[in-house]
Amino acid sequence: MQILGEIFFTHSLSKLSTIFKIKSEIMFGDMQEKQEALRKTLGEMRLEAEAGDGLVKVTVNANREIINISVKPEAMTPDDPEQLEDLLLVAVNRAMATAAETEATESQKLIQDMLPPGMGGLADMFS
Repeated sequence: MQILGEIFFTHSLSKLSTIFKIKSEIMFGDMQEKQEALRKTLGEMRLEAEAGDGLVKVTVNANREIINISVKPEAMTPDDPEQLEDLLLVAVNRAMATAAETEATESQKLIQDMLPPGMGGLADMFS
């Protein structure tokens, strides 16, 4: 009788293990697809920041990739190249900060969408 119990227990554990494996593959497979969709969405977003009252404008996507840098001629003064460098740094840093905030917000939405109903408060643990 003990042998039958052990066989039943072993068989039950094997089935349970298989069920967990299948569920995790479904869940993580879905998560990977959602992450890829999020990356694509972030890559299509255009965010802009400027410095020097618009003398320098930087456009990035929410994946923190620089898409464009626009510099007005008035920003390029031969006697003060440091001014242009400073304006570029400020505009790039502002654009990247905006991209990081946007990425965090969109990632938070993804996490909330993946949680079971009624568990949305758990997503706050990841922000």
